[in-house]
Amino acid sequence: MRSLLLHWVSNAAALWAAASIVPGLEFTGGLGRLLLVAAVFGIVNSILRPLLTVLTCPLIVLTLGLFTLVINALMLLVTGWLSESWSLGFTVTGFWSAFWGGLVVGVVSMVLALLLPGQATRPYDATRLPPGESAR
Repeated sequence: MRSLLLHWVSNAAALWAAASIVPGLEFTGGLGRLLLVAAVFGIVNSILRPLLTVLTCPLIVLTLGLFTLVINALMLLVTGWLSESWSLGFTVTGFWSAFWGGLVVGVVSMVLALLLPGQATRPYDATRLPPGESAR
């Protein structure tokens, strides 16, 4: 549960950073609305990204993975569209704004994932047993 909350807050911070850096991405509102936009972004990513990744797999392979940047832009465009529909204060004006915003969100999320403690950043220790199990 802690990991989910950290991921949610880091998504909110990444979206805020993108909105303050990239022209064409705007956020007006407080922390509560930012967290709602981050929740929308997370839901959009968890539902649409796998579907688009499977459908565009040949393009991803052909472009050596660069097409995933287009998928990131589409995720941000859908988030902006839903946020505007629900009056959450997050707007995306076009594809290129979404493209550069997706790049910023990705970089900020990666940096925060490296800085914040979590399961994914801990090295694997083969000598450590799961809780409740003993060595035989």
